[in-house]
Parts: sequence; structure tokens; C-alpha cells
Amino acid sequence: MATSQETDDDMSISEQMLPDNPLSNQPSVVEHDDLDKKEIHSGVGVLDKTIKILDALETGPMTLGQLVGATGLARPTAHRLAIALERHRFVLRDQHGRFVLGSRFAELAAAAGEDRLLTAAGPILQTLLDRTGESAQIYRRQGDQRVCIAAVERASGLRDSIPVGAMLSMEAGSAAQILLAWEDSERLHQGLRHAKFTAAGLAAVRKRGWSESVNEREEGVCSISAPIRNSSGQVIAAISISGPSGRMGPTPGRRYAPLVMAAGKYLTEALLKANAGR
Repeated sequence: MATSQETDDDMSISEQMLPDNPLSNQPSVVEHDDLDKKEIHSGVGVLDKTIKILDALETGPMTLGQLVGATGLARPTAHRLAIALERHRFVLRDQHGRFVLGSRFAELAAAAGEDRLLTAAGPILQTLLDRTGESAQIYRRQGDQRVCIAAVERASGLRDSIPVGAMLSMEAGSAAQILLAWEDSERLHQGLRHAKFTAAGLAAVRKRGWSESVNEREEGVCSISAPIRNSSGQVIAAISISGPSGRMGPTPGRRYAPLVMAAGKYLTEALLKANAGR
């Protein structure tokens, strides 16, 4: 429980009001000789303290004591803010109990880069459809589900129809495997609790670079997926093809995985080029 001194510190007037200068609403910049760097003061003290924690964790994992030393915050304040960030998945704990930056940042980065991904996705999805004869989609993770952000479908015949905006489970399907396989250990463990695939299966996915599912998400449907990565190498989306298992066969990955992997690699490279050209 926070001490009265800690509570007063957190709820001080300086945290509730704008900067002292009534003529300016712009953030002030203060030079601290002991830190040898500039700190931005927004006028919202609790936000500034939160940013201090995130800036510190940018350098790598830290214990609570290390966070206190790096930020100059009172220990109760650092602990309370780190726990709050953990609940929102901006901060996680590693296997040693240290605080590290969380997966929520990757999700936000994926959303920010979605327009560039969608710009490049259309022709690639159409090419996949033309070469495989099966519907093609791109998914990204959204919390405990995955959302279809782009799709093309067969014009006729039996097909797996998934509209853009559809929310699907993270517990089954080849795209779910891709979006979970490269997660941190904690989220990986949580995601496997009710999944139809296993940790060993995801290890195989990471090794070969693609995934498949047969009758996993839906009876009579199979799919193959591959990762799309950002400039940091993080998996931000999954590209997939899906269709009836009667047409695609009992082991569709053997036939289609090279095409799906090539599409994922092309989109990864397209994002790299787009980022480099900004």
C-alpha cells in the first residue's frame, strides 16, 4: 500500500495542472546535469513518470530496484506504475521476474503499419489465388482474437469465405499458429491453454517458417499460413490460403507452403522498403 507521502507526491498540483507559464501550453524541456539528458515535462506528472519507466525498459530487462535507480522515482511509485503497465500488456515479466517491454507495442506498431501492408497486399493475395486456386487472407492479432484485414475469394465453386473484418479465434487455424508461435513465453503459454495445437507444433512452425491446419478451425476446411514481419523482425501478421480439405488434400503444406512463404517474404520486404522510404 502506498504511503501518505507517496500519495501526496502522485496527486500533487503539478500533476493536475498545466505548466506554470500561463502563456504556453507547450511541453517544457528541463536539462538535468546528473542525468546528462533532456526530460520532457508535459504538465501531467503521472504520464511523465510512466514514460520514464518505458524509456528505461527500452535499454533492456530491469528489476524493480534497477527501475528505481534508472528513473529516480520513489520505489512505491515505480512499482505501482510498472504493475499498471503490466496489466495493459505494455510491460511483461521475463523468466527471471524482471520487467520488460510488452507485446502491446508490437500490436500498436502493426496497426500503425497496416495501411502500408494493405497497399502491398492486394496484388499478392490475387497472385496467391491465381496460383493456388484457393481463397487468400491476411490476419493480424487483436487481443485474444485475430481479425481478417484483407482477403480475396474464388469466384465460384466450394470455397472458404472469410470477409474482411471477421474476428476468428486464436485457438485454432494455421494463422493463429503463426500469430502465436513467435510470442513471448508468457503469452505463448496462455495462448496454448485452450488451443487445438501444441507447444511442440508451434516449435515446428518456428523451425520451418509456415503452418498448416486440417479440420482444426472447421471440419472440412484446411489452411496454410506464413508470417509477415516488420523491420525489427517481429511477426505482425499472417498471410494464408484456405479451402476445402477434399480439394487441398490431407497435407496441404507440402504443396502450397512455398507459395505462401514467398508471399509473406515479399510483403515483409515491401514493408521494409516502405519504411526506408519514409
